[in-house]
Amino acid sequence: MNTRRLRKLVRGLDVPVPFDVRTFAGRIAAHRGRPIHLMPVTGLTGVCGLWIATDAADIIFHEQGTPPAHQEHILLHELSHLLCDHYPVSMDLAAQAQELLPSLDPALVRRVLGRTGYSTDEEREAEMLATLIRQRVHTGTTLSDRLRNAFDGFHG
Repeated sequence: MNTRRLRKLVRGLDVPVPFDVRTFAGRIAAHRGRPIHLMPVTGLTGVCGLWIATDAADIIFHEQGTPPAHQEHILLHELSHLLCDHYPVSMDLAAQAQELLPSLDPALVRRVLGRTGYSTDEEREAEMLATLIRQRVHTGTTLSDRLRNAFDGFHG
């Protein structure tokens, strides 16, 4: 995971002030030139969030039966996968996507990614980026910015 690249990515994001994750998703969609649909659902099995990329749009499902701060983090995590341009493959998640959207032709689905844990490099990278975005929007800086500022006057 290249944290320097992730910090640079965070600095270049068009983040709304005050922060609203749905507005942020809209800005990402406009930048990418394809819609992002945020779909709250209950009872996602084994995942908190699920990203489905079709030829026409990105669809992000997130657990609505969790506190708003957790929902925001789930959405930021899934949006981070888009920002990092991850290409996951999982047949179990594809089957779950088919259950959520039975009218969606499986041939149209290009990518499916669900947040289950942090065991893959892509999951760790998305989690780090989501965390850096949250730090920026809720404190105005990232942890690395705060550390750098704290040691600017140190010459020891």
